[in-house]
Amino acid sequence: MKVILIIPLIILSVLVYGQKSGQKFTIIFYNVENLFDTDDDPEKEDEEFTPDSERVWDQEKYEKKLEDIARVLGSVKSSDLPEIIGLCEIENKKVLDDLIRIKPLNKGNYSVVHSESPDRRGIDVALLYRKDEFSLSKYKTIPVIFPFDSTETTRDILYVSGKVKDGESFHFFVNHWSSRSQGEKETEPKRIYAAIALRKEVDALMNREPRAKILIMGDFNDEPTNRSIYEMLIANNKRKNASDRELYNLMYDLHNIDNTGTYFYRGTWNMLDQLIVSQSLLRDRSGYHTDFNGGKILKEQWMLYQDQQFKEYVPNRTYSGPEYYGGISDHFPVYVTFVK
Repeated sequence: MKVILIIPLIILSVLVYGQKSGQKFTIIFYNVENLFDTDDDPEKEDEEFTPDSERVWDQEKYEKKLEDIARVLGSVKSSDLPEIIGLCEIENKKVLDDLIRIKPLNKGNYSVVHSESPDRRGIDVALLYRKDEFSLSKYKTIPVIFPFDSTETTRDILYVSGKVKDGESFHFFVNHWSSRSQGEKETEPKRIYAAIALRKEVDALMNREPRAKILIMGDFNDEPTNRSIYEMLIANNKRKNASDRELYNLMYDLHNIDNTGTYFYRGTWNMLDQLIVSQSLLRDRSGYHTDFNGGKILKEQWMLYQDQQFKEYVPNRTYSGPEYYGGISDHFPVYVTFVK
C-alpha cells in the first residue's frame, strides 16, 4: 500500500528556503531637529542648548523630546518596531543611549552606530539597529571635503554594512548634507561635493559587489531633481531601461505631487529627506525588495500643527529661533518596508 504525502505549498516553501514568506524589514530615517543633551561641551558650539541659554534647554524639555521622538519611531509599524533607524541632528552617543531606553524603543534591543563628526555645532548622524534582526559587519565614516574652502567642516557620511537574520547583506549610508541657510545657489557646491564623495563610495562598493543591496538615507538639503542628487549621485525615478549603476529615488515621484514634502519653508513643501536604493532592491524578488512607490512619509495628526500664515498642517517643531513650541521636529520622517 502506497502512502501519498501531500505537503501544502507554504510548508514546502519553508522546507526549501528555510523560512516563511511575507517577512518584512522596515527602515526609517528622521531628522530630529537638534537633539542635544543639556550639558555644555567646551569643544562644541552647543551653548544654545543649555539651561542657562536663551532657549532654557533643561532636563524636562530634553526628556519630553526623547519621549516624543520615541513615540514617532515606534508608530511606523503597527505591531512592531523598525529594524533600522537612521537619524540626523543628534549631538552625541549619550542622547542615542538615552533615546533607546525610552518606551517603546526599549523593547527593541537596539544597538547604536555613531561617530563624532567635525561639524562645528557638534551635530552628527547615526544608525540604530535591532540586534536580534540585524548583525553588524562593519562601519566607517566618509568625510566630505570642500576643495574651495579647507577650513569649512560638515557632517561625515556614515556607512554601515551587515546582514539581516536570514543572511542577506545590506549596505546603508546615512547623510546630512550642508544646509541652504546662506542661500540655495550659494551653498549648492557643498552638496555637490557631498554627492561626489558618496557616489565614489557607492561605485567602489558596486565594483566589489555588483548586486549589492544599498539603501541611502538622509536629509540632503536638496530635492530629488536638484543637480547634486539627480546628476552627481545619479539617483532618479527611471522605471525602464535603468542601468545597474543607476540608483532609484523612492521619494522622487512624491516630490512631484503638490503640497507634499518633508519640510515646510516659507509656504513651500520641500522633499529634503529621501530614501534611495540600488536596482537590486527593486529587481531581486527572491530576497528583500520594494516597489517603485515604496517610499513613504510618516505623518500622524499628533505630529502636526497648523501654520497660521499659510494655513497648512506642518511638522510641529521644537523651537522657532529662541521660542519654544514644544513640538517634536521640523521634519517628517521617511520610511520604507522591504518584503520577501
